[in-house]
Amino acid sequence: MRRLPSLNGLRAFEAAGRHGSFTAAARELNVTQTAVSRLVRLLEDRLGFALFRRHASALELTAQGQALLLGLTDAFNSIGRLTESVAAMRAGPVLTVGVGPTLAVAWLIPRLANFYRSHPDIEVRVATGGATRAVRDDWTCTIRRDTNALPGHTAEHLFSSAVVPVCTPELASTLRSPDDLRNATLIVASNMPNEWPHWFAEAHLFSPLHPAGEVSFESNAMAMQAALDGVGVAIAQFPYVALAKRADIDGSPAS
Repeated sequence: MRRLPSLNGLRAFEAAGRHGSFTAAARELNVTQTAVSRLVRLLEDRLGFALFRRHASALELTAQGQALLLGLTDAFNSIGRLTESVAAMRAGPVLTVGVGPTLAVAWLIPRLANFYRSHPDIEVRVATGGATRAVRDDWTCTIRRDTNALPGHTAEHLFSSAVVPVCTPELASTLRSPDDLRNATLIVASNMPNEWPHWFAEAHLFSPLHPAGEVSFESNAMAMQAALDGVGVAIAQFPYVALAKRADIDGSPAS
């Protein structure tokens, strides 16, 4: 029979190692700081080596502690996903979709009501970050801007996409031609930094080396919100333009 260290000791060590503090681990586990310290000490005695170097104001992982923490964190995350999957089996089928947050809002969520009417027994879970993160084992599928299937997966074409500049109607009224974008404030999503240069190239315009103004955001969702607030002109894919039009953003600079 497999002999494992105390699960409580492993949990206490993993929490303390992750937080770098017995006190923070105690708060997470809803026990006392003394209890966490004792459980970790018993685990060290069981293993035969130290997991922490204890300083007056901090904990420092030893080499063995670092290796054990990495493995335990992955193991506890796997256990969490496993229990969620087993619970979902009892509740009914679950469809977990990995998708970027902007595409989820602009394209996926507006279609969920019809999906639920056709499949009332299926629970849909939307996991954001699918556009950039690695595919997780608990995802049923992922929606990505790509023409190739991921290794070990099949791909199905959902829609064709093109990029267009978008802005508020007020700002659009000052832009009489695509060339006027050279003098506009350009909104850039840092996760897709090449969209503006690509658009200028496709429009047979020279990309401005020094635009009149440039504002950068971490995601398309924030870039679209900035366009809605009149900050400048954002670049958007057609599925997002549908969201933009509902929010009263004009796509006329692309015409």
